[in-house]
Amino acid sequence: MADDSIAVVDLDRCQPDRCNYECANFCPPNRTGEECIVTREDRFEDDEYYAGGADQISISEELCLGETCGICVEKCPFDAIEIINLPQELDEEPTHRYGENSFALYGLPAPQEGRVTGILGPNGIGKTTAVHALAAEITPNLGRFQDEPDWETVLEAYRGTELQEYLEDLKEGEVTVARKPQYVDRIPDTFDGKTSELLSGVDERGVADDLVERLGIASVVDQPIDTLSGGELQRVALAATLVRDADFYFLDEITPYLDIGQRVTAARLVQELSADGRSMLVVEHDLAVLDLLADALHVAYGEPGVFGVVTPPKSTKAGINEYLKGYLENENMRIRPEAIEFEEHAPRSEGYGDTLVEYPELTKSYGDGEFTLAVDAGEIRHNEVLGIVGPNGIGKSTFAKLLAGRLEPDGGDFDVDLDISYKPQYVEIDRQMRVDSFLRSITDEFGTSYWNTEIAGPLQLDRIMEQNLTDLSGGERQRVAIAACLSRDADLYLLDEPSAHLDVEQRVLATRAIRRYTETHDKTAMVIDHDIYMIDLLSDRLQVFEGTPAERGHAGRPMGMREGMNTFLANLDVTFRRDERTGRPRINKPGSQKDREQKREGEYYYAPTDGE
Repeated sequence: MADDSIAVVDLDRCQPDRCNYECANFCPPNRTGEECIVTREDRFEDDEYYAGGADQISISEELCLGETCGICVEKCPFDAIEIINLPQELDEEPTHRYGENSFALYGLPAPQEGRVTGILGPNGIGKTTAVHALAAEITPNLGRFQDEPDWETVLEAYRGTELQEYLEDLKEGEVTVARKPQYVDRIPDTFDGKTSELLSGVDERGVADDLVERLGIASVVDQPIDTLSGGELQRVALAATLVRDADFYFLDEITPYLDIGQRVTAARLVQELSADGRSMLVVEHDLAVLDLLADALHVAYGEPGVFGVVTPPKSTKAGINEYLKGYLENENMRIRPEAIEFEEHAPRSEGYGDTLVEYPELTKSYGDGEFTLAVDAGEIRHNEVLGIVGPNGIGKSTFAKLLAGRLEPDGGDFDVDLDISYKPQYVEIDRQMRVDSFLRSITDEFGTSYWNTEIAGPLQLDRIMEQNLTDLSGGERQRVAIAACLSRDADLYLLDEPSAHLDVEQRVLATRAIRRYTETHDKTAMVIDHDIYMIDLLSDRLQVFEGTPAERGHAGRPMGMREGMNTFLANLDVTFRRDERTGRPRINKPGSQKDREQKREGEYYYAPTDGE
């Protein structure tokens, strides 16, 4: 194979007991007597390289003809093989490779002292691998996975680069690091105790009490970790990281499960710690938050699950704009066939479709002294997407369950004959069933050209169809749950936080799938989400929830986007503007001239002429 190509075999998908080794039998080098594609047992003497199984295949990158051939890719019945040409500009060795025919990472972000550095890129592109390397949890092997280099060799490879001094200090133990994990829902699997015990055990700076107050987790301090919600776990994980006395903090996704107000609070905490001389590296998919907190930005691109490339640092504004445009200017690299655009979407003019359902004033209480929700009378219209926004713990999911018939109201007579398809906030899948079998059990349209084009394609389900539901990642489970919700025949589609665990591209594609489905089928959707970009792209109208989290909530009537967003953002004391080049939403710096001007005018959701 040419030096600029890579072969990757997905061992989770390679199933030699269910095929006839078509990849090897049709491989041109194999047919001339070469051993390009053989079993892993034949290739390796050491059992550790059998990985998923001795009968699974190994591809020789030296003998492979590269992407110009691609016969094995086409012949594999399980889509387990990728042959990819690397960018021509990529003339360096990998920073890290996990093994034969495995994912390869090129480049590392450079933590900068006293600054917040962001990393932006799709899932499966190596961002977390980069964090593990910089946090000394793995040693970069420079692609030499069979004969791993020692630290001196690694340091020599980075001599003269921005990373040289950092890696030298890391090797000598002269730099301390603290890392917040990506998947906070796994914390109860590794820690058995109360929140207070977790924080006190790592509070090296004596700031736990302050962080508990700032992050709003005082009510859960005395609770066992395994009783906390996703949003509570996220804030506890952030507090447990920031209380450490470290030189560098690595924060792997700080926004999942958090509402917009909590996201802004987390961003401001990170900024304050940076201003105090600490260094922060943040992996994040919420562009508004990343834009608010990052001083510089690395873009990660490539082929998810195959290879990833981390660019040199860019300004945050330029990095996000180039990422949305799909073209990296300094690298002269096209990373997406089309741009992600915002100008044509929002703020939308209010639609006037026929009424799908009217609902009266409703109340729901969970008991004396417990949370209570009051809902104003309103209506939901045919063929609209109604966005639902508000803090966590304010009753949004309760309202969705009332509409879906999963809860009975305490006050108000609501008995409507509607078929409702509901995707819950937390996607818990414990069925030992393949993805394709699960979705086929939901709809007769499974596998049709329409279903493949409008649902499976945008939600990127093709490569996970033969996987078991229990083996899926958080993002994969989310996409399957969205597909299942849209595949049911219903009058109203309720989707609770569909953006969770999805990267930027996946959020945009999911948004398009939801939007297009409502338009082509004359259907109505209600979407609860905390990602302003997704709400901005998706919604025709908005319903705002207010009140005191965990105590009382109030749901106002659905209203137009500008009125709704102005109400919502005023409660948060946050203003948004549109980027002059891309039209994307951007959070104004608190106290900036733009922030003060919009607040004086009462226009928290863009100025009337901003981006229109």
